[in-house]
Amino acid sequence: MDPAQEAQNRETFRQAVTNTLERRLFYIPSFKIYRGVAGLYDYGPPGCAVKSNVLAFWRQHFVLEENMLEVDCPCVTPEVVLKASGHVDKFTDLMVKDEKTGTCYRADHLLKDFCKDKLERDPNLPAEKAAEFRHVLAVLDDLSSEELGAKIKEYGITAPDTKNPLSAPYPFNLMFQTSIGPSGVSPGYMRPETAQGIFVNFKDLYYYNGNKLPFAAAQIGQAFRNEISPRQGLLRVREFTLAEIEHFVDPEDKSHPKFPDVANLEFLMFPREDQVAGRSARRINIGEAVAQGVVNNETLGYFIGRVYLFLTHLGIDKDRLRFRQHLANEMAHYAADCWDAEIECSYGWIECVGIADRSTYDLRAHTDKSGVPLVAHEKFPEPREVEKLIIVPAKKELGLAFKGNQKMVVEALEAMGEKEAMEMKETLESKGEATFNVCTLDKVVTINKNMVSISKEIKKEHQRVFTPSVIEPSFGIGRIIYCLYEHSFNTRPSRDGDEQMNFFSFPPLVAPIKCTVFPLVQNQQYEEIAREIAKSLTVYGISYKIDITGTSIGKRYARTDELGVPFAITVDSASSVTIRERDSKQQIRVNVDEVASVIKEVTDGQSTWGDVLWKYPTHSS
Repeated sequence: MDPAQEAQNRETFRQAVTNTLERRLFYIPSFKIYRGVAGLYDYGPPGCAVKSNVLAFWRQHFVLEENMLEVDCPCVTPEVVLKASGHVDKFTDLMVKDEKTGTCYRADHLLKDFCKDKLERDPNLPAEKAAEFRHVLAVLDDLSSEELGAKIKEYGITAPDTKNPLSAPYPFNLMFQTSIGPSGVSPGYMRPETAQGIFVNFKDLYYYNGNKLPFAAAQIGQAFRNEISPRQGLLRVREFTLAEIEHFVDPEDKSHPKFPDVANLEFLMFPREDQVAGRSARRINIGEAVAQGVVNNETLGYFIGRVYLFLTHLGIDKDRLRFRQHLANEMAHYAADCWDAEIECSYGWIECVGIADRSTYDLRAHTDKSGVPLVAHEKFPEPREVEKLIIVPAKKELGLAFKGNQKMVVEALEAMGEKEAMEMKETLESKGEATFNVCTLDKVVTINKNMVSISKEIKKEHQRVFTPSVIEPSFGIGRIIYCLYEHSFNTRPSRDGDEQMNFFSFPPLVAPIKCTVFPLVQNQQYEEIAREIAKSLTVYGISYKIDITGTSIGKRYARTDELGVPFAITVDSASSVTIRERDSKQQIRVNVDEVASVIKEVTDGQSTWGDVLWKYPTHSS
């Protein structure tokens, strides 16, 4: 199939899915009667139920299974917290403006759309140009402002709506700013992620956990990003639900006692070497990936395996799920390793979960800014003699030499590693001065021997004090749910074959309604039995929909199939009923007093439909 036809098929499929979702009120544009606001959506009744079920399973699969400490922190965050984390200075996307109308667009989106459009719709595209466009798409996240601007100019990309020329790309901070209190002197932001609330509470959580490592804290909550030009429905929005885990671990020991539980899993992985070489994702055993150093450590590998199990249990197609490693220049400077769980949908491969080893960066950043040490302790059975590196900057000398930059030079000297410090000591003793790169100033300075004292001392220590590393799985719940909608969407011919019927094949675990209850015909006795069954379902905590309208049974099945309801109970006698399974349309006959327990068994996952199929007599409609 040619690329243009593929693109058209994807668009047609997406339209069918979104039309069904909006018509059945899974989600709708917010403030619709006022023409809506881009990037904001309301979840309707079935959408709320799916989201609630996904989050309940997330809690069970991660919080309960790993004994995590769950917290719930405010969305409004003081500026000082997000200054320490780097969000105030660096949480930006590159934006371009229509030079005549002032309309804003994301620079990388315009370049991405241009390249995809050429690849999909230009049948006469030369092979070398196609290869160039594919390369641009592969390295899009790594392009600097200047490189993005140069490509936009080279390809003659203009404003999509007006075809007017565009400005050069410039950074735009994605956080919503606010002020705390009526005076306006205490600036704040709506949080762009939930992680910082966990980091600032580390000291208390560590104490609550009996001063023991490793441990994990978790949080589910709203996050806010002022997207420049939101599109792609639920995939890129301005307010969304995140579920994040911060697993604190000793940086010298990142093994995981439960790693053998996932070590034999094999799934699609996309290491950076394969990406750079232009190869495709391939099935890799996670145990081997960790053993070979493709994945940095066991704890990171353990969470990659657990994320795979979580997503596939929800109903994500394992053949359209891959774990892509960040390229070297794509990773944050402090990260040890980072993988994204990407799910393929009609928009392409979408990042839905980020699993990063953020090393000690976050706790160090908040320690430096707050002055409160966010550290852990390891007590030694016997005191140990250790050689300690002592760096003492001469602040007076540094102040005279560097004036306003003195603080940054002092901080950079104190942060030196042992190898760098001892090399500087040797150079200072032999030459009297040494060059030194200060990252925060982004320049090399000259240090003379009067400006710093570097030595080693032998000390007795009773404990080791260290900053824990953080391994962070971060889940975009809305993105996962949208991909689940696409992966679960199916069509089949109606009973008389004259039209195609839509249905969602949700696993019972996430289905918004677990079953429906229908009297076959309008009959007082059947309706009373249907109400009794409904009561027993309530006692078992099973969500249901009762329908006692006179509509034909076929139409009632079709209506609930479209909502993804896995089981339908039809009352057609006083003593027994039929239970129909949505995907196969097979039916079994069950006594009225057993119905609720059978439904409970299959929706809880204690039994499969196949298990109950041989236990009860089948029924032919």
